[in-house]
Amino acid sequence: MGLQHLPRQLSAAAAELAQKLDQLGAVSDEPGRLSRIFLSPAMARAGLQVAEWMRQAGLEVREDSLGNRIGRLPSPRPSARTLLLGSHLDTVRDAGRFDGALGVLLPIVAAAELRRRGRTLPFHLEILGFSEEEGVRFASAYLGSKGYCGRLQEADLELRDRDGLTVRQVLEAHAGGAFTLPRPAHRRAELLGYLEVHIEQGPVLEARKLPLGVVSAIAGQTRARLSWRGRAGHAGTTPMALRHDALAGASELLLAAERLALDHPPLVATVGALEARPGAPNVIPGQVVHSLDVRHPDDGARKQALAALKAQAREIARHRRLGLEWRVTQDHGATACSPGLSALLAESVRATTGRALSLPSGAGHDAVVLSRLAPIAMLFVRCRGGLSHHPDEHVDPADLEAALAATLDFLERLAAREGGR
Repeated sequence: MGLQHLPRQLSAAAAELAQKLDQLGAVSDEPGRLSRIFLSPAMARAGLQVAEWMRQAGLEVREDSLGNRIGRLPSPRPSARTLLLGSHLDTVRDAGRFDGALGVLLPIVAAAELRRRGRTLPFHLEILGFSEEEGVRFASAYLGSKGYCGRLQEADLELRDRDGLTVRQVLEAHAGGAFTLPRPAHRRAELLGYLEVHIEQGPVLEARKLPLGVVSAIAGQTRARLSWRGRAGHAGTTPMALRHDALAGASELLLAAERLALDHPPLVATVGALEARPGAPNVIPGQVVHSLDVRHPDDGARKQALAALKAQAREIARHRRLGLEWRVTQDHGATACSPGLSALLAESVRATTGRALSLPSGAGHDAVVLSRLAPIAMLFVRCRGGLSHHPDEHVDPADLEAALAATLDFLERLAAREGGR
């Protein structure tokens, strides 16, 4: 399906968006690959750059206690409600440059385009660049959006990174003073909703030959941190039958999780991080710590799978004479998008591309947390091969233009709706 007629000036704005994505994609904690983690030096540099782009677009800019970058475009109506737009600025390790960043930079470019046109809106715009969503540093996602929504808990502050630092410690080092749990940035009554523009991270739009799609719901997700405790020993002198190998136990559960997910689609289960200690080639692993990520669009099925895996982990530990700690670090139920905002967004997508496909998201997004504060909508943008969390992640320039056009059209439709109230 080809694009409908788009204004010529949008091509220049889309080119500016692509340039900003490239520039931000070069800001990294690691040479030779893109990695930005929560409150790292690269995240600080990225935040300063995004804040400058916000100012250039005419936004009022601030940073909150979580390191979130916030740009506000006030409406001429002081008592108007606020529309939130945004996504995250952190990345996975060895990332692509579109995941998260697209949802922050596209609204900034859209705000600059509104300013160029001399267009004001009957609602305030607030553009959010969240400091943490991926959960790389502390194995628990959404720290940035949780802070913004006032949903950060004391338990979140006690999570530790690989260096033994807690969330509280890195926040206090960042702020140079004591950290207190923040209150919500807004009351729900103040908000029109939250729109997140994001690459699909899957193959559906490409298979349907569509540049854009409207998200119907986001799958539920649970993350856990498992610690297996065995006994280290000499790899050459300890008989196999007398070993307490923590890595063997963890490996058995990993394969059990894979089998369970294969047998019960669309369940997915992933062990993405694993550390064996002491980590020497001639020493039996005495301790293993690893992640477990379980997702399903149906909350009941997800909880049933988790219960089965937990029971199996306990049986493996008993049989292999290992200690086991199972700690849930993140748990979010399936999240439905707002029917009203999604319908309006679908009208904008149809006006831009001729067709609006509705599809679920298997990936988690900041919209999950924002849904507790405001109605949410999500615009998916086609990505080549459905590839994400990889340096070859790519969005075609024409699809960037379509996403920008649909977002601006959505703002105009929402303005027409709100202007009549």
